[in-house]
Amino acid sequence: MTSAAGQITPVRAWLLASRPATLPAAAVPVLVGASAAISEGSSFHPLVFVTTLVCALLIQIGTNFANDYSDFHRGADTKHRLGPVRVTQSGLISQSAVRLGIIVVFGLAVLLGAVLAWVGGWPIIAIGVFSILAGLAYTGGPFPFGYHGLGDLFVFVFFGLIAVTGTAYLQSGEWNAFALVLSVPVGLLVTNILVVNNLRDRPTDIVAGKRTLAVRFGDRNTRAQYALFTAVAYAIPLVVALTDPSRRWLVLPLLTLPIAIGLVRRVAGSTSGRDLNAVLERTGQLLLMFGVLLAVGALLGRAR
Repeated sequence: MTSAAGQITPVRAWLLASRPATLPAAAVPVLVGASAAISEGSSFHPLVFVTTLVCALLIQIGTNFANDYSDFHRGADTKHRLGPVRVTQSGLISQSAVRLGIIVVFGLAVLLGAVLAWVGGWPIIAIGVFSILAGLAYTGGPFPFGYHGLGDLFVFVFFGLIAVTGTAYLQSGEWNAFALVLSVPVGLLVTNILVVNNLRDRPTDIVAGKRTLAVRFGDRNTRAQYALFTAVAYAIPLVVALTDPSRRWLVLPLLTLPIAIGLVRRVAGSTSGRDLNAVLERTGQLLLMFGVLLAVGALLGRAR
């Protein structure tokens, strides 16, 4: 263990392992999904909302623990890592403790998920099972799809399409097209967190044989991917607002556009290495601000 690692308390170590900067990726889809359902005339079910939110956070944290553990064992996390401290690689938390943490967190998600399964039936059971399996298989198992360039697709589908529409279904008892539309910009901005992460880690991932999309696409194309995803994320609610007067409040996320433009410029420029850690954190913050305003915009256009 390094001297710096030795100064970190156990509580701080587990907080690092949970990766707080990534947690908006779990919270925002739930917020937007619930707002989409309410805007379409559904009643708000606060207990279901809170349970869904906690389950989503637990699955995100469990996935982060699993990635921390698996990346170390696959050689992707070394002393040359450019990102924040990884607890398994640094020795902050023992390997056995991290394994136990994975079991406990996913176990809690299953227990709370039973409540949601009672509300939503087999579709929610399927979503929960596949979400946990995907979290474990992202960097673990015989075919870790994060190592084969499929991480971006996984994040977009699970944190965008499934999380938003699944939350709306739990609130209303039915699937609706409006939630699906809103899930796309959410999914794109969540994916941008991964894009920055993989752009930063590209040099070490190449050495470790981790074939992320950033490794496959190259540095320049990965930076263009971030800009494209940002542009489309802002274009979708704007187009809906302009074509449907009842949804005019969906322009609210545009208030965050100056922040988004600043981030796109930083990614498109020469920002690299550890300097991208700040961009990653700000991308998560942008997602949170965008998601809150998108949810408010949806509620203000609630169906009469």
